[in-house]
Amino acid sequence: MLPKIQGQTVGRKENLASQQIVEDHLKNILKKQENQNYKAWKTPYAPKNPHSPFGDFPREYLPKEKANQQKVIEPVHETSQNALITNKYQGTHQGTGGRTSSQLQKKEEYRPAPPKAGAYDQRTISVSDFRRYYDRGDLPIKVDHQGSVNRIIWKISPEQLDYHHYLPIFFDGLREKMDPYRFLAILGTYGLLENGGNKILPVIPQLIIPIKTNLNTRDPSIMEVQLKVLQKLVLSGEMVGEALVPYYRQLLPIMNLYKNRNSNLGDFIEYNQRKRVNVGDLIQETLELFEQTGGEDAYINIKYMIPTYESCILN
Repeated sequence: MLPKIQGQTVGRKENLASQQIVEDHLKNILKKQENQNYKAWKTPYAPKNPHSPFGDFPREYLPKEKANQQKVIEPVHETSQNALITNKYQGTHQGTGGRTSSQLQKKEEYRPAPPKAGAYDQRTISVSDFRRYYDRGDLPIKVDHQGSVNRIIWKISPEQLDYHHYLPIFFDGLREKMDPYRFLAILGTYGLLENGGNKILPVIPQLIIPIKTNLNTRDPSIMEVQLKVLQKLVLSGEMVGEALVPYYRQLLPIMNLYKNRNSNLGDFIEYNQRKRVNVGDLIQETLELFEQTGGEDAYINIKYMIPTYESCILN
């Protein structure tokens, strides 16, 4: 039986996919005050979208500027060695004239500040398998546009699906930033977890790579979605929390990095608490759920990977 979890708000009904759409509209409204437009998928880290529903145009039909435009994003940790070079030009003193001497004190060489490690910088978001399967029409799901809030329609009941095939694909789509991929991936994942029952436990090993890939993007919006889905996952069935314990070494390092990543607002109000989009708070909630559902060995494994974590059961 699952342990009784008190003081948690995980079980409340929230439409995470619609919340992401509303957040994008709100950020766009705020950006317009600065004469800018905000679109979540227009970032150098997100995969580029096709030119049309039928794919990209041939290269010879593109304008010359776009055809020759190739953006190369160099991570900070790869260019840090170049930043250490102070001056590439050094005098060779190979002339025929004599050298001059001076009593003037030599100026100190310019030493740039040490480069940042870039631990919290976003990483490039790879194209998910969910997008490829959805564009190909291989997923039994579509958007229902009835009513004020969009929903999803399953062409086949979730109970009849092969979870070994579909659940990892939906988890992989959680890092999408463009609708309808993001909308369908989030609601589809929630639908599979709610109706999975005993089918979820055998699929846990196949979910580790998509979860780790999503967290390692270090994009706050993607991490928030993935952490909420992780909370839903450990509560979706018995023994699921214990099945995740052997994989803490893959999942917890990125949580250790962002565990104390909170906003120091002093005595101001943090309105993100209502939306549950604070990464530090979500990681703390997730770790407490891991400990409560992971059995006897959960706390010692969490403590090994995250030394600053304090038990919510023993204390």
